[in-house]
Amino acid sequence: MSGPESAFSSSYAQARERFLQAGREAALQVESKAHPLKGRDREELAMDVARLGPPDADRLLIVSSGCHGVEGYCGSGIQVAALRDRPLLEHAAQRGVALLFIHALNPYGFSHLRRTTHENVDLNRNFHDFSTPLPVNTAYREIQPLLLPDSWPPSQANEQAIGQYVATKGLPAWQFAMTSGQYEFPDGLFFGGARPTWSNRALREVLRAHGRRAGRIAWIDIHTGLGPSGVGERIYAGPDDKADVARARRWWDGGGTTPVTSIYDGSSTSAFLTGLMWTSLPHECPQAQYTGIALEYGTVPLPDTLQALRAEQWLQLHPDVDAPLAARIKRQFKDAFHTETAEWKAQVLRQGRQAMVQAADGLAS
Repeated sequence: MSGPESAFSSSYAQARERFLQAGREAALQVESKAHPLKGRDREELAMDVARLGPPDADRLLIVSSGCHGVEGYCGSGIQVAALRDRPLLEHAAQRGVALLFIHALNPYGFSHLRRTTHENVDLNRNFHDFSTPLPVNTAYREIQPLLLPDSWPPSQANEQAIGQYVATKGLPAWQFAMTSGQYEFPDGLFFGGARPTWSNRALREVLRAHGRRAGRIAWIDIHTGLGPSGVGERIYAGPDDKADVARARRWWDGGGTTPVTSIYDGSSTSAFLTGLMWTSLPHECPQAQYTGIALEYGTVPLPDTLQALRAEQWLQLHPDVDAPLAARIKRQFKDAFHTETAEWKAQVLRQGRQAMVQAADGLAS
């Protein structure tokens, strides 16, 4: 395989090898944080980190992938392409911007074709002070009996009950109830955990090691599964502060063609979420001015994504189902978060590169 598509991989193990090889070829400092468990094919798992730029750089751009496991197929491709992109790396260096690529924040989910960590935790709902009371998602509690039925595909009665909920309250209400984060059902969807996960702790170590000397930090965290196919929505990832939001919009608005959206004002395809990962950066690097986005690429329509999430979680609770059904569920799940077409991949790479250039320019401004 040659051309842009060669940056993408068909497994976690292949993605990791391509990332490490691209880092070595770019003469970057590469380090790995080994995960305690093995991958789906008994391969080693790790959160891998590649850095370009001096350790005392005042400006730092972080690009991360695989927060939600299976979404790492897209994020890894963007990172590998960036590491091979000499003009992009030189563009950042000329502006005094160090680059930090964090590959596979959740390597277990990436390898096992899951969205969650090995603790069944949604990493992007796991960043809380667990010594204080956790958010209560009463809407999720209401729909929990409908989400994971006894059999799959769901019965007609189950689908009718969900259809009635959506017809009465609307699809955004269903999305919010299901996805915003819950801390009551450990075997449920979008569980935020009862303590920091391995990935949470490892990420914080990386941020402390690489970010504590920087005065300005930008963070692009790559996601998939929401929005129109191939469109990279730039979702503001920071505090609900007018000045911070305005700075992000100056950097990444793209002339109005790709506006920066926000969960605070309802402009994003994402629901309002709790326990978000970006909150770790101001905590671990309090000296830095922080500006960040989640770069969220669309794949399939929202109802299909939500259905794929339900099916995959159901499969985890019923591991002894027939192999053909399990394979169909996993195929549906991967398709909901990664599109295997040259056109989609080209769109993803083009927008990812643009966002990195904009971030470097913003940091240097």
